[in-house]
Amino acid sequence: MSTANRYQHIKSTKPVVGKARKLKDLMIKSDNRICADCGAPDPKWASANIGVFLCLKCGDVHRALGPDISKVLSVTLDDWSDSDIDSMVEVGGNSYANSIYEAFLPKDHPKPKPDSTMEYRTKFIRAKYETQDFLKPSLRISSRSSFKSTTSVKSVDSNFSSTSRKDVFEDTREFVGELNITLVKGTNLAVRDMLTSDPYVVLTLGGQKVQSTVKKSDLNPVWNEVLKISVPRNYGPLKLEVYDHDMFSADDIMGEAEIDLQPMITAAMAFGDTSRLGDMQIGRWFMTKDNALMKDSTVNVVAGKVKQEVHLKLQNVESGELELELEWVPIL
Repeated sequence: MSTANRYQHIKSTKPVVGKARKLKDLMIKSDNRICADCGAPDPKWASANIGVFLCLKCGDVHRALGPDISKVLSVTLDDWSDSDIDSMVEVGGNSYANSIYEAFLPKDHPKPKPDSTMEYRTKFIRAKYETQDFLKPSLRISSRSSFKSTTSVKSVDSNFSSTSRKDVFEDTREFVGELNITLVKGTNLAVRDMLTSDPYVVLTLGGQKVQSTVKKSDLNPVWNEVLKISVPRNYGPLKLEVYDHDMFSADDIMGEAEIDLQPMITAAMAFGDTSRLGDMQIGRWFMTKDNALMKDSTVNVVAGKVKQEVHLKLQNVESGELELELEWVPIL
């Protein structure tokens, strides 16, 4: 009996509780509702050690790679161990894994599509995960036997960075690094006074808050202002709010957005000391309908420093865009 027929029309009746709920919540994110390798909708399989959701066809290719490279599980039928769920949640799903495994995917090397042949699908998946052609060469694993402990994004961090994310999280330091955030400019910001606004930006991370200067009567302000904020061990998204400054009443909100820091910090930790590297791309934060990105945001090493340009469309407002540049400064 084929895999497709074997599992057709079978549904799990187990209640979704505890860590299983975390897996369910991860599945419903927009970038995880398509196959990580071919983009087919509604994937029902996953590679627990790599941290990606897969369609049936790509799942079959992953299964053929062997569990030492890709541990394939059904997201609805198999019993997941706590460690498998933890691995998936820590990676964060398709976008985060692809930001590592496809960081150096050439523009002339298209990904498979849902209707691609099994031959092309297999060729791409083997190149992506087995020979790791789209990773930085020094991060590739030369021995098949070493894949068991090094295929996930989490493992890339712990095996190749001078200060791994696991080590950082387990030590007693409060912060893992610092962000230098260059607030570049705003475009077509919302009107909150008679004909204009006096905008300023507030950035929040954990219990920290930093604020830019106010730009008087300017809907297209140019700041080029550097704001610094420390990154705690258990960091979440960097929250951004734009306000209109008022002298005699409460400041009016002019939009908001969130910046996901995980793609940048994961890539930076995976590459370790970047001061001796040449200029290169090391990661990517993908634009999805659930985030404020206007285009994919790449993580690059520039003159030995890890930087990321971010172009955001402000949310919960009629208009407005912001451009920023992030620079990661690790704690040594």
